[in-house]
Amino acid sequence: MNAEAAKQSQQRVIKVSREQLPLSCPLPEEEVWNLHPRVYLPVEKTGEAVCPYCGARYILQD
Repeated sequence: MNAEAAKQSQQRVIKVSREQLPLSCPLPEEEVWNLHPRVYLPVEKTGEAVCPYCGARYILQD
């Protein structure tokens, strides 16, 4: 991931629903060939999670 893509990812706030759990980054509908490895994030514990690779912030909506 280049520096510009990383910067844009860090600014992303993505709202997810319980139907999308378990949550992974990148999301299943995103192309993964040019992104980081898929990681699962425990968003249900606190309602928020941040990807350790790209910095995308996920918020669980109830």
